[in-house]
Amino acid sequence: MNKIIVAIDFSDCSINAFFHALSIAEHCDGELVLLWVAKGAGEKEKYVEGLKDASKDVQNAFEDLISKYQPEHPSVKISWKIRNGKIYTEVTEEARSQKAMLIITGTHGASGFEEFWIGSNANKIVSASTCPVITIRGGINITRPLMKIVLPIDSAEETRQKASFTGFIAKRHNAEVFVLRLYTSKIKAMRHNVDLYCAQVTRHFEEEKIKHQVAHMDCVNISDATIEYAKKIDANLIAVMTEQETTTANIFLGPYAHQIVNHSPIPVLSIHPKDTLATGQGF
Repeated sequence: MNKIIVAIDFSDCSINAFFHALSIAEHCDGELVLLWVAKGAGEKEKYVEGLKDASKDVQNAFEDLISKYQPEHPSVKISWKIRNGKIYTEVTEEARSQKAMLIITGTHGASGFEEFWIGSNANKIVSASTCPVITIRGGINITRPLMKIVLPIDSAEETRQKASFTGFIAKRHNAEVFVLRLYTSKIKAMRHNVDLYCAQVTRHFEEEKIKHQVAHMDCVNISDATIEYAKKIDANLIAVMTEQETTTANIFLGPYAHQIVNHSPIPVLSIHPKDTLATGQGF
């Protein structure tokens, strides 16, 4: 089965992410691993007071969550795990060790165990992950089926690489992909690249029999334009490339991807250019 790691801090936002993960797991033959991280020694952040007691509370909370929702979703295996250390490191390491297909996390959180650990770590999880990540803000309607996915295409060569995993998610949900050509320049060569990459993506969707349509926008800010369009068509998901840059000391999330993850009221699927699909798709 396709493993899905769900970062949980028991805030409303992370529980909402859990509900979305359940729906995705049902459509993608997925298995959920719920993960809580106790911040370990060495971090500058506040330690969990009474770590043993907190961990026991977390175990009880996991058992209550699973006992309540497992009977309603018999096709989805749900397990839980507690790790100790830096939150984004432990979440991404768990995903690697499980060979996970996907990580799902909230972008804002506060809980009785720790305050705001998801909110302060969501971008770090996206940056450090070797598999795609879905980030979800609080207040998203959990009853809405996944029907519309926005796939922005710009002039970067890597932008079309997100089409395969996006198509996999769309096909499993019988969703439609809205391919959005974004022009940030009047230069013909750059606009031609956008058109070329868009044609490659749509050809892939045609071959895979994935429902799709194409739109275009001239814009200055890619993130603002993408969110504006997604809200206009009432989309359920935005798929972006992280455009990750790394140095020996730090991991940075590309500026436009960072803005979309932080500001989008719609769930965001972030995919690294280097990601190789567990689904076996690609082009």
